[in-house]
Amino acid sequence: MQKLNKKFIYIFFIILISLMFIIPTIINFIFFPSQINLLAGNTHKIDFNIPAVATIVSDDENILNINNKPSKNNENINLNETVYLKSNKEGSVNMQVSLMGIPLKNVTVSVLPNMELIPCGDSVGVRIDTQGVMVLGLGSVVGEDGKEYEPSKNILEPGDMILKINNKEIDSKETLINCIENNTTLNMEIKRDNEIKNITVNCVKGEDGKNKIGVWVRDSTQGIGTLTYINPKTKTFGSLGHGIVDVDTKEIMEVKDGKIMKSNIVDIKKGEKGSPGELVGSIKKDEELGIITNNTNVGIYGKITNDDFIYNKKSIPIGLKDSVEIGPAKILCNIEDNVVEEYNIEIESINKYNIDDSKSMVIKIIDERLLNKTNGIIQGMSGSPIIQNGKIIGAVTHVFVNEPSKGYGIFIENMLEAEKGQ
Repeated sequence: MQKLNKKFIYIFFIILISLMFIIPTIINFIFFPSQINLLAGNTHKIDFNIPAVATIVSDDENILNINNKPSKNNENINLNETVYLKSNKEGSVNMQVSLMGIPLKNVTVSVLPNMELIPCGDSVGVRIDTQGVMVLGLGSVVGEDGKEYEPSKNILEPGDMILKINNKEIDSKETLINCIENNTTLNMEIKRDNEIKNITVNCVKGEDGKNKIGVWVRDSTQGIGTLTYINPKTKTFGSLGHGIVDVDTKEIMEVKDGKIMKSNIVDIKKGEKGSPGELVGSIKKDEELGIITNNTNVGIYGKITNDDFIYNKKSIPIGLKDSVEIGPAKILCNIEDNVVEEYNIEIESINKYNIDDSKSMVIKIIDERLLNKTNGIIQGMSGSPIIQNGKIIGAVTHVFVNEPSKGYGIFIENMLEAEKGQ
């Protein structure tokens, strides 16, 4: 019996030690990127540190240099070692990643033009009008007979977008109310979980004699954010570094119409442990800067329509994620007097292949001027561009609620990929 116990313990430790080596490899494979971006003319140092092999799949040997040599079709690369990639030519190369001869993942290496962006940091007003009207919640209706009814129960759900009623497009709360008051039966076209559905809701005549269906809805939202960048050639912009979600349903709001406007910061609520602060601004609704075309998980995107806003703004090169370093950097933001200023930060950690792109860097505010005014990162500063070594590398996205001096950042290339995918 004692021999069996010793044998069992020995096997257990062998399995445990094996798992200690295998599990990190499996995790690395799970988060291994399907897309790697390079800038034309630049050498990129890639450290994957996984015991795998990548096989080049390309007939064009002029696109990519690997460790200072032209790549060849079917050439193998050891991913357990540091790899230096370079290309002077735009294009793409495919790689097939294998472990012990078993193909596990296809990766595209894209060579992008060596572009420049205007880093902004301007505080702007943001308004989004949604496609249809969003259902926030359901409630009861007191009918003419004094009884309570729930006409929308088990038919509509919070997060539903009401697009049409009886073939009439619903573009505002007012249109919705008008349709309800003038119809007893509502044949609705709704969008739920990215699927179009057709449902029917029967109205109940309330105590005031008007038809009701017992829902709370929203058709727009607005607030203060920070503009991250403008492409000087196309006038397209990116902002926030995270999506705008409905405060009640937590769903990304789909854009029908939207715009960014000039704003003035009128007050600062400092961040405290457990309570994020806030930039309080007044939005100049009659001074449009641009239109919003898309709201994504990693920011809002659109086009600048006010050419005067771009005048005299200077562009700088972009820095891709493999050029980002732990250490000093700066952010640009406007917290008072309509002036964008530079503030010192420290990049404390980098996660190049985080499943949540908006949380790819941990940054810490170390500039005493900013700490004295805000205590760190506060709401409204999302989108503040991050500059390191003279390049725009990303944007501020979130604050650590229990440590306001710290927060997350997103890589600029993730924002550009989202803009490209519009």
